[in-house]
Amino acid sequence: MAGGRTVTPAELATVVAIAVTPFTDGGELDEPGLARAVDRLVGGGIRVVVPAGNTSEYHALTEAEWQASVALTVERAGDKALVMPGVGRDLATAVRQAESARELGCRSVMVHQPVDPFVSTEGWLAYHARIHAAVPDLALVAYVRDARRTVDDIVRLTEIGGVLGVKYAIADPPSFADLVAATDPSRVALVCGLAERWAVPFAASGAVGFTSGLAGIVPRLSLDIAACLDAGDYAKARELVAVAAGLELLRARDGSAYNVAAVKEGLAQLGVCGRTVRPPASELPVGLRGIVTDFLRAAGAGADDEVVG
Repeated sequence: MAGGRTVTPAELATVVAIAVTPFTDGGELDEPGLARAVDRLVGGGIRVVVPAGNTSEYHALTEAEWQASVALTVERAGDKALVMPGVGRDLATAVRQAESARELGCRSVMVHQPVDPFVSTEGWLAYHARIHAAVPDLALVAYVRDARRTVDDIVRLTEIGGVLGVKYAIADPPSFADLVAATDPSRVALVCGLAERWAVPFAASGAVGFTSGLAGIVPRLSLDIAACLDAGDYAKARELVAVAAGLELLRARDGSAYNVAAVKEGLAQLGVCGRTVRPPASELPVGLRGIVTDFLRAAGAGADDEVVG
């Protein structure tokens, strides 16, 4: 079926939550756990949910698991949230996944940064253009994390039909501010793709929202940060970001080795799903799990959810 009404840039001016993909202890897709994880996001007020993002372990999912996880997310979110699946890998797979997303009723997809070791600017632009040509009725949000991509490159990207937004995950707020100045906010949403710890400087540079894996654990913390940024209360936003940093610094250790594991650990301690991750990632070491417990208590998760250890 078609995805329905057109997505607007304003819909992305919020917390864009990247959902985890829970697995059983045996390593299989845990559909009941995924249902609980999505319910937690949507029930907590999140209005944009990304299944099959990097924090979803996109590159470790089989095609069947991609399909099942996206379908279940669409089912659980209903009309309460925009579901924006991640698509990518080789061009044929990206197109096939985008077409599947459309058939499942999605109105938008997030196009992963290509992982091919040989990426030219022209080829990168053509990759997005070919996906748009295959699904012209879907809004594309480009995930940009390659520091080689210049402001001019990204402006050219936004001129491709269907590109409604950019998840900007390059730690360069000054260049991002230049990008903001060079684009029309009524036509394209420029979202901070580096989560809560970068949300304040990127908001000051013109970002209209930010992505978050942490939101899967404590949605209200991420939403409160976004509300402060919308109100221009950067001082309060910094206070809340300091709480988020308890988890985000752990996720960033060793080149982001624990990006997924720390989020799943938090959800495991809250009884939402298990902590199993797939190689080449690994579970959070036992000696670091107390950091997650401390974060949950600092974030007030214990007020509504029992920490089960």
